[in-house]
Amino acid sequence: MIIAQSKLIVNGAFVYELPCRQERRTSHQIFLVFLFCLVIISLNIFKVGHDTLKIGLISDTHLSRFDQRLAKITGKYFKDVDFILHAGDIVDLRVLEGFGDKEVKAVYGNMDPLSVQGALPQEIMLDLMGFKVALIHGWGMPLGIEKRIINKIGRHVDCVIYGHTHKACIKNHEGILFLNPGSPTDKRFADRNTIGILEIGEKPYGRIIELTDEMFC
Repeated sequence: MIIAQSKLIVNGAFVYELPCRQERRTSHQIFLVFLFCLVIISLNIFKVGHDTLKIGLISDTHLSRFDQRLAKITGKYFKDVDFILHAGDIVDLRVLEGFGDKEVKAVYGNMDPLSVQGALPQEIMLDLMGFKVALIHGWGMPLGIEKRIINKIGRHVDCVIYGHTHKACIKNHEGILFLNPGSPTDKRFADRNTIGILEIGEKPYGRIIELTDEMFC
């Protein structure tokens, strides 16, 4: 233990102050620094969890009425998402009821009737966690669809969610993340039924989920 003393001169005489225990003071300071660091770490952990978005992706449902399959998809795969993006070809707005109380942002596709086109936009631009995310259906032949979309919406986006081809796809095209969730219902043009998940934290990250026939029994 180190005990330090300081002295003063009062009226020509030495007067010693009370000793201070530097070791005790140093230990106390170390404890305060440790406590401060612990608080900062806890706040950073909370921030990471709070600042991550999880978004359900679906497209080309092509259903003329509410379908229980969508409710099952929501219950199993979209139960913890912040909201859902539907990339068009809905056919009937009642289909959106299959997602329950989840918020759904949707656009219309080329196969949607006027009733759907009148209720939904052709494209949506979202600012999510500082990233520009575009939602659009797409059109024309599958080959070159990404280029056509960029020519229409511009290059000022980080991520594009689209549909139309019925085939799931994740690719980076000219520095832009393109994500097509495929179709959860089509059996004619798609070799598998799929949906997607988009997670946004430090950057957008997408994945495809393949659906099995068993979940619809």
